[in-house]
Amino acid sequence: MRCGEKVDYRKPERAVAYEGGSADKLFSLGLADRVAGYVMPPANPPVSESPWAADYAKVKMLSDDLLNKEIVVEARADLVVAGWRSGFSEQRGITPEILDGLGIQSFMHSESCYNYPGFPQKLPPFEALYSDLERLGQIFGVADKASEVVGGLKQRVDKVVQQAPKDNPVPVFLYDSGTDQPFTAGNQVPPNDIIRLAGARNVFAGLEARWTQVGWEAVTKAAPEVIIILDYGDQPAQKKIDFLKTSSRTKDLPAVRNNRFFVLDYNEGISGPRNIDGLEKFAAYLRGLNR
Repeated sequence: MRCGEKVDYRKPERAVAYEGGSADKLFSLGLADRVAGYVMPPANPPVSESPWAADYAKVKMLSDDLLNKEIVVEARADLVVAGWRSGFSEQRGITPEILDGLGIQSFMHSESCYNYPGFPQKLPPFEALYSDLERLGQIFGVADKASEVVGGLKQRVDKVVQQAPKDNPVPVFLYDSGTDQPFTAGNQVPPNDIIRLAGARNVFAGLEARWTQVGWEAVTKAAPEVIIILDYGDQPAQKKIDFLKTSSRTKDLPAVRNNRFFVLDYNEGISGPRNIDGLEKFAAYLRGLNR
């Protein structure tokens, strides 16, 4: 399946991955020798920080910009792994349909399929991660390895859930970016599951959306006790914290007054196996709170 569209895949030998989440999924399945290269835009933290840094070192970085058709063609790719509207883009002229016409296969993160035209697919974010790993395992012929990886991730999640507080969940606001209006996480992206499974409450869990814009008034009304800061490679977390501490709209929020900020690495927030690292770290942070 490619989102909700049935597609027959040939076994790839020269995959191209866009962003850390895509590359991490492939590397976690032991597929570095079948990755022709990766594209890593500036938002991604350095690949040297990845648990799969050794695999990144073996594979060519094709570009530090956004994904485009020319990069893929030049790399002689037979599969492109990316998200819908995160990598694949009608505006930039690289869509699964266009690649089909060039004989290049495409795989989209299930988490991004929420609004894929014609063939949407909606899965809870962590279920989407497991599904991606299992489907990539089938496509590349490493289904047993995928089952082993997914089983390990699920065990780690179960352990967090068992330790999570059951009553009075902490209200949490994820701050992605934006000063006039903030971008945050709706219920279709991994941080929603990170917050929920750790035993807290995403104040914007009611939004059927991925990364989305809200108003500061809604943030004030929600009175978050913890703020998760998404840490981009090119937008440091400390700069965002400084803004929240000085802006008249946010300096009196309970989380800001009590200096309760949790920094979530970019690659722990976008769909990929590092989501579970983010969950474990955030759950440990919550357990250490005195409310």
